Amino acid sequence: MTIAFGLLRRILNACLLLAIVVALNFTLIHAAPGDPAEVIAGEMGGATAEILAEIRARYGLDQPFTVQLGAYFGRIIQGDFGYSFYFNEPVLSLILQRLPATLLLVSAALGLSVIVGVVMGVISARRPRHIFSHIVTAISLAGYSAPVFWTGLMLLLLFASLWPIFPTSGMSRVAASYGPFGYVLDVAHHLILPAATLAIVYVAQYSRLSRTAMIDALDADYVRTARAKGLGEGRVVFKHALRNALIPVVTVVGLQFGQLFAGAVLVETVYAWPGMGRLVYESILRRDYPTLLGVLFFSAVLVMVVNILTDLVYRLIDPRIRTGG
Repeated sequence: MTIAFGLLRRILNACLLLAIVVALNFTLIHAAPGDPAEVIAGEMGGATAEILAEIRARYGLDQPFTVQLGAYFGRIIQGDFGYSFYFNEPVLSLILQRLPATLLLVSAALGLSVIVGVVMGVISARRPRHIFSHIVTAISLAGYSAPVFWTGLMLLLLFASLWPIFPTSGMSRVAASYGPFGYVLDVAHHLILPAATLAIVYVAQYSRLSRTAMIDALDADYVRTARAKGLGEGRVVFKHALRNALIPVVTVVGLQFGQLFAGAVLVETVYAWPGMGRLVYESILRRDYPTLLGVLFFSAVLVMVVNILTDLVYRLIDPRIRTGG
């Protein structure tokens, strides 16, 4: 009952926060310089004062700001995110087309970074003065210091030009004919470089964080007690120490999901990955307010969902949280 009540309270708080985020996004985007009516008219080949007035009236841009904001909230409640100025189709349809590709990229990068980072951290924590621990430290500093777009360009030069073993753009081959299993393999082949690019910087962070947390856990009293009882080293490390060392890693994963999602914008641009990142880039260039607001809305929802799931993972990892201890 307590867990259900806490989850309901988190959802209500998330809804309130989401409303504030929507209002802030709407305000900041409309306060930015530039007129979307002129951009739309420019795509048509030119504009007169009458055409600009007609475009503003069609999209409600001639209404006062408060009226536009209220109308936008009303449409969101009904599941209507408006019509794209540039793509000339519903924003929700555009996002649903691009969202699976972005979720695939972000999920692959997140899983890769957590697994590789934690494994590197655990191994180096068990022998902190070994040469492997110093190598992990050096790799972590290098990976954390490199910008995502620079890492992507370097991987492109290395594995697409010098050693052409990975595709350079897209999510799959356009003219290929294969069955479902062949399609999955092709997408996985295209996914390797973008996911690795996005994961490298977070591998560096999670390896350092898990290393520090694991060193502290291995020195704790309950680990010494477990060893004194005669438990095997593998059980001591993975069941007792690692379980507690994962708590700060899970915390950082939940907090950094928004940064991971933002980093996907750069990665998708470098690799021409057909996800929401490229949609954001194109919407900014074309002053496509409805599309940009829709992407920001779904991004905020995803971040809030991940934060709620993070709290649930806490309860699975640490029994003290489940019992209120």
